[in-house]
Amino acid sequence: MIYMVVLSVLYSPADTFYIFIVVELNTKLNPIFPMSVPSAPRTPIVPQTPPPPLPLSDLAGQTSVAESQESLSLSNSQRSRKTKKNRSSSTMPILRRDTLSSDRMSCLQQENMMLMEEVKAQKELVWLLHKALEAAQLEKRTCAEFLAVEGEQERLELLRHRERQAADLRGRLEEAKAEAEATSRSLAQRDAQLTELQENIRMLMEKNNAKQEVIIKLSDQVTTCMSDPRLYASSSSSSLDSQTFKQLQQQIENLKDDIEAYKTQNKFLNSEIYQLTKLWRNSSEQEKSLLVKCAYLEASNCQMESHYLGVLRRLQENKSLDPVQQKAVQKMIENALKGELKSVIMLNTNRDHDEYGFKILPDYEVEDMKLLAKIQALEIRSHNLLHQEAGEHPLLSRWAQYLAGRVDDDLCPSPELKGLLRSGVPREYRQRVWRWLVQARTRTMRERHPQRYQQLCEKSQTSPHPASRQIQLDLHRTLTTNQHFSSPSSPALHQLQRILLAFSWQSPVIGYCQGLNRLAAIALLVLQNEEDAFWCLVAVVETIMPEDYYTKNLVASQADQWVLKDFLAEKLPRLAAHFEDHSIDVSLITFNWFLVVFVESLPSDILLPLWDAFLYEGTKVIFRYALALFKYKEDDILKIHDSVEIYQYLRFFTKTISDGRRLTSIAFTVMNPFPGRLLRNRRALHLERLQGELRELEEQQRDFVTESVECKDKELDAMVSEDDDEL
Repeated sequence: MIYMVVLSVLYSPADTFYIFIVVELNTKLNPIFPMSVPSAPRTPIVPQTPPPPLPLSDLAGQTSVAESQESLSLSNSQRSRKTKKNRSSSTMPILRRDTLSSDRMSCLQQENMMLMEEVKAQKELVWLLHKALEAAQLEKRTCAEFLAVEGEQERLELLRHRERQAADLRGRLEEAKAEAEATSRSLAQRDAQLTELQENIRMLMEKNNAKQEVIIKLSDQVTTCMSDPRLYASSSSSSLDSQTFKQLQQQIENLKDDIEAYKTQNKFLNSEIYQLTKLWRNSSEQEKSLLVKCAYLEASNCQMESHYLGVLRRLQENKSLDPVQQKAVQKMIENALKGELKSVIMLNTNRDHDEYGFKILPDYEVEDMKLLAKIQALEIRSHNLLHQEAGEHPLLSRWAQYLAGRVDDDLCPSPELKGLLRSGVPREYRQRVWRWLVQARTRTMRERHPQRYQQLCEKSQTSPHPASRQIQLDLHRTLTTNQHFSSPSSPALHQLQRILLAFSWQSPVIGYCQGLNRLAAIALLVLQNEEDAFWCLVAVVETIMPEDYYTKNLVASQADQWVLKDFLAEKLPRLAAHFEDHSIDVSLITFNWFLVVFVESLPSDILLPLWDAFLYEGTKVIFRYALALFKYKEDDILKIHDSVEIYQYLRFFTKTISDGRRLTSIAFTVMNPFPGRLLRNRRALHLERLQGELRELEEQQRDFVTESVECKDKELDAMVSEDDDEL
């Protein structure tokens, strides 16, 4: 059925717009009742002399009677042909009436269906007319606004605004479609799960019914046996005599007595177990409260001892004390340093290294540095004890909930994962999460070359790389405070050597750069696998860091130092002015931070959470933490007004950071906003400037070499001419 409607909307007396709407409705009509195309909504056409309608129940009853009579006549025809002729001749008028009634009913049903379809079509037509009217009114308002604007520029701006609105609506439509597709997929999965659950329920119901039947049958047999034992015995086994039956009955009675005894014993044991469980819970709660109290007391003790050592350090720096007082202060410091550190640092262990092999208290040659190291260790222990219950356990449960039921390939980038990584990965899950982060960044290369690392190791054995000597020299300078790299015969050193040699063949442009050994060492400590550590080094150098970061000229690294100075002037203007007043070049300190991503510059409990976020977000994390470090110690740096002392303080102040949670909060909260586009634009600007300066230096170098050669030639000519004159 096709409807054409003309809708006229008058915008103004002079302008008239017509909207033509063609609606095509496909309806399957019975040829017996054709319908003409309506030009306007109308009432359905019915026959002029319709037969009196019958209720559907009566029609159904007549139909069923006719069918039963017909089946009865057919069955009687098989018995006797005469009876069949008489009966069929008598039922012919009834069958004819039933046939007419059924035809009439089918015609009425078809007409009813057609009328319902036509009503539906009329409703769709009205809905389309409403939509057309709304569109026309919207267009009228738009045109009125357009005509009301006087200037061409304003009209053009209005048109652009409408185009932006249309683009926004198209984007929303695409999002809605994507959400609808995701919802449909989720609904299909839910339907499949529901079907599977229904099938399981059906199977369980069947099993339950079968078991109930068996129970009922056995119960009937037991009831029969208990009511009439002789009858049951005779029916079940006629061969058993009365003596055997009495023995069996006696055994049954004994078993019943045993069952009652076991029930009584079970009740007693259950009550005992309940009491023991209650006592165990109470003792566990008391133990937990005592541990919390002990941790609080230990934290308070650490804080008091840290303050005490701080006072001693300030007294040591005080120049106004007489020699006797200075000697007494020095004696107190020596006694404090000789104290047993293990009882302060760890509550129930005697280890000097953490889980990854880093030394808890670094060894320093200078007494003042030893004092600072112990103060730092005490502050870190105090913060860890105070925040353990509030921070570590909830974080561990959040990671356990996030990773529950997920495989490594199922992890995907999301805001939830980003927030978890910024909070830090617990040691139990760090290896798994790092492996996924590395695989996500190197998946294409690893799929293209699945045996890449083994091939590079074989190549490094057969063909020594020019950088192999420098790699050998740097091996023993790698993480000297870590117990896994402290011994020359350590297996970790040999693994690290193979990783660096393989990378030198993987990236011939870089080969080897000092600092890569520390990156590979951190990856090896966490991932505990040689090949995974190699791919982690590839991910950091080739995908996370900018190009030319580790090449010979280090031009990208230098560009990042200029970018850091720009951010320092914006985020910390007082500190930047302080550095400028005292001619402090922070790149002398921060260059190594960026090159090795803070390895050996921060304590391990702060360094590893930094790497968690760095492997996911990239170099922006380095800038955030560099600025956060300066913000953390801004007040202390502003108190120093001597350039030499500022440089000395900046050399080791990162080792004095004790509150890692506060540093993380500064990096990801106080330093906001930190747009990545701004970072890329400034990096490109400074990189272009530095590359231009490098080109100028190369030209000057070539000119200098040329001039030197010319001067040497002139000197040789002069010497030859002098020799000729002498001759």
